[in-house]
Amino acid sequence: MAPYKKNAARLGAHLVFADESGFQLTPNVRRTWAPRGQTPIFHHRCRHDRISVISGISVSPQRQRLSLYCLFYSDNIEQTEVCIFLRLVLRHLRGEVIVVWDNGPIHKGPIIDAFCAQAPRLHLERFPPYAPELNPDEGVWGYLKGKLANGRPDDIEELQNHLAQEVRRISKNDRILSGCIHQSELPPFLL
Repeated sequence: MAPYKKNAARLGAHLVFADESGFQLTPNVRRTWAPRGQTPIFHHRCRHDRISVISGISVSPQRQRLSLYCLFYSDNIEQTEVCIFLRLVLRHLRGEVIVVWDNGPIHKGPIIDAFCAQAPRLHLERFPPYAPELNPDEGVWGYLKGKLANGRPDDIEELQNHLAQEVRRISKNDRILSGCIHQSELPPFLL
């Protein structure tokens, strides 16, 4: 990770690991069980509607509390939606907040810069290029895609309901959130 800014390096900063992903109506097929000789067959409508999601796992300054923040969008996530997400995170966390994310184009630009200028307690840091294994939020996506695998929602509302239900379950389960952090390849002294 890039070194923290001097004013963000103080004790008491919340760490937020953020990322985006998408979920489609087309089934995410994974290996499953079936009686011998009876291959499971999925029937689905060939619709490519999708939900874009941005989320972040926060780690409290004393490393005692984990939280999950998440927003759904029916279109692609751009800088404006990223700013809405950052505003949500700042509204829920007190003190300094360090958001660590990838080098995606939606994480930089004039809209993000203007937002950061208005939020002096927010500090943005980037993972090295091509290093998703460092981001604990990738564990959230893997878990969600595994839970929704082999499903066949009929419409985008049903997909969003299933997704929201699973996000609520994850956000209430410290064991899952902790597992997402520990499965990442972050240095242990950061957590």
